[in-house]
Amino acid sequence: MDYGYLSSPAPLSCLHGNRAYLFVNCQPNTGYMKIVAALTDPSHAYMAREQGADVVEHRVDLYEGDLVQQVKKARAACSLPIIITLRSAQEGGQFFGTPDEWMKKLEPLVPFADYVDIEQQFALHAPAVKAAGKKIIASHHTDRMVPLYILFVMERELRAYGDIPKIVMTPQNDQDVIELISFTQAAHKPICTGVMGAQFRFARAVLPLFGSEFVYCHTGNPTAEGQYSVEEFVQLKKLLGR
Repeated sequence: MDYGYLSSPAPLSCLHGNRAYLFVNCQPNTGYMKIVAALTDPSHAYMAREQGADVVEHRVDLYEGDLVQQVKKARAACSLPIIITLRSAQEGGQFFGTPDEWMKKLEPLVPFADYVDIEQQFALHAPAVKAAGKKIIASHHTDRMVPLYILFVMERELRAYGDIPKIVMTPQNDQDVIELISFTQAAHKPICTGVMGAQFRFARAVLPLFGSEFVYCHTGNPTAEGQYSVEEFVQLKKLLGR
């Protein structure tokens, strides 16, 4: 969906009009900041656990070879919860197929997952994933920022088929970051928010303080520009007293 063509819903207009007020009234989340080790290499699963990650994400769109055997082996080597992600090219990944091709590639990997990342374009396959007893991270990644009221529209649409909406924006300025933090604090939980790019990298560390469920890090090879390493974020948590 092109959210740029949506009209502003009246119930949120006062929220949008007082965005600085929203931020000032945010209370930092004192919950646990879960570190996701996003892997470009399945053999790094054991390393992720040793470095202090809480969850492992297998970016299978970046893997080569027998995906089932690789994920199965990684599962045996590491007891951390697993996210299986087959990221589309439209949202920054390397999968170029149709929704049915996406499901055909993903289906044999579902038994090894605790969570499955599903973009909105693949949402028709969400019921089958839920029937398998897996939680769904309903994700949306974009190379721009959208107004605050549209973030709430996105949350509602993603939550309609997923357990945890994941919304990743690309802020253009400081005010965009403030709006994303405000949204994170005000949104229903659980929620996962993040930023793309290196310019506002610090927001990756701030958003979990205001309620974002996960922070995606790397074990040596970033899956996205601006990611912290797992080891860096473990140290950040200690410095922040989390």
